Amino acid sequence: MKVTVGHAIAAFLEHCGVKVAFGVISIHNMPILDAIAARGAIRFVSSRGEAGAASMADACARSTGSLGVCITSTGTAAGNAAGGMVEALTASTPLLHITGQIETPYLDRDMAYIHEAPDQLSMLKAVSKRAWRVRSAETALATFKQAVHCALSAPTGPVSVEVPIDIQGALIDMPADLEPLPMESARPDPAAIERLADAFASARRPLLWLGGGARGAGAAVARLVRLGFGVVTSTQGRGVLAEDHPASLGAYNVAPPVEAFYGTCDAMLVVGSRLRGNETLKYKLKLPRPMYRIDVDPLADGRCYESEIFACGDAALSLDALATRLEGRMKIDAAFAADLRAAHERAVASLRDGLGPYAALVDAVQGAAGRDFNWVRDVTVSNSTWGNRELRLFHANSGVHALGGGIGLGLAMAIGTAIGATEHASGRKTILLAGDGGFILNLGELACAVQEKADFTVVLMNDKSYGVIKNIQDAQYGGRRVYADLHTPDYALLARSLGFTHRRITALKDAPAALAALSGEPGPKMLEIDMLAIGAFKTAFAGPPVKAAA
Repeated sequence: MKVTVGHAIAAFLEHCGVKVAFGVISIHNMPILDAIAARGAIRFVSSRGEAGAASMADACARSTGSLGVCITSTGTAAGNAAGGMVEALTASTPLLHITGQIETPYLDRDMAYIHEAPDQLSMLKAVSKRAWRVRSAETALATFKQAVHCALSAPTGPVSVEVPIDIQGALIDMPADLEPLPMESARPDPAAIERLADAFASARRPLLWLGGGARGAGAAVARLVRLGFGVVTSTQGRGVLAEDHPASLGAYNVAPPVEAFYGTCDAMLVVGSRLRGNETLKYKLKLPRPMYRIDVDPLADGRCYESEIFACGDAALSLDALATRLEGRMKIDAAFAADLRAAHERAVASLRDGLGPYAALVDAVQGAAGRDFNWVRDVTVSNSTWGNRELRLFHANSGVHALGGGIGLGLAMAIGTAIGATEHASGRKTILLAGDGGFILNLGELACAVQEKADFTVVLMNDKSYGVIKNIQDAQYGGRRVYADLHTPDYALLARSLGFTHRRITALKDAPAALAALSGEPGPKMLEIDMLAIGAFKTAFAGPPVKAAA
């Protein structure tokens, strides 16, 4: 049977387990999208812009543990997706970005052809783990198989494939083999695991630092916790161990009481974490020594912090092997667990004190969320102060955050997360924490959310400004506040015009009832927090924490 290349691509994506794709239809991707529609197996979500589509696909992949798919047109459209691709690259999200390309006879000839971007492939390579151009109809499927394999191979990441429009529409025999290339987990060197086991056998106060690369290692982490290990996480590692577990410090990784606690630990194992600058006080956080490391990326050895022993391999396989070798060998300090809890409680108390009146909002959101929820956050003061830490997470892939620090991704991420929860039947509700400054950047995607009936609740922190910028100006620029005040929409009117539910509160005592009322509404809904009426945080957040001068 003869089919178009676009049809073969759509069929291959189905065999990769793709249930939903995000993008914007265009003359330069129609053969692929026409095939997706005709086959009817993959849901296509029409975003209002390619930037939103990339962030939707990113969040869908993170929250479901599957391959994200974003489909754009060429030229400007592919460029629009670049910001979302950079975020996905930062977060190591397995994402396939399929972009069109102009007809092959006109490619790379600088003829000002519509939708052409000079040297587009170089741009895609700059924002992707790898990027390919399909060179012929006969090699299209092989190219896509290689791209998907690359995206899903650890360390995972976003990849791009550009497909000229004449190749998309070319007729080929329906491929007999549509299966993706086999995946294999990187097995650690047994000798390296043995060295780690010998080192930890004498540890009395051992601590795990878990990053995003440990999200698939929950069962192995649980084994080590039962042996007496404590756990602290990066933002990406949240929920690998449920954050209400007695052995968990959560993501309070830079809190002063936790740093003091590090000084009492006699060994730390960092697993699948980059030890990013803003989570280590620009690499000056005093972490326990000796420090050991497990990572699937061999280049992680010695990066940011020196590691005494390094084991290269899959986190789950490595930790499971380590736990097996440590069974019956650990002699944990009897005071370790209590000291860990005390450090966590001091860190939590300090954070909540700094929130002032907003501690009540944390409790209200946690109460409304329960345990089975996805927690999506934009870059905003509220997330930096409490969203990244104090709302407890219970699943390894339930936290979605703009890890690279780019403002305005949250709305699109919430749409992708909510639709992913629906298509993958996770049963999780989705909650988005956003500030008014970032929310308005992709405001058009609200129309996409309504059209797609994406089921999530926005908690919108509205102070009609870039609050963190004002705080930085107060702290570092003599209080000269410039360019930070914002005109914001009347969200009640906006909600009415688009057809979604909106509630606004001026007192946080009303938050539980408002959230309960919204929970019964289908589709997107918004709880607007009037911060000007409620007041400021007790402690002003003025940018990522840094190490105090000695």
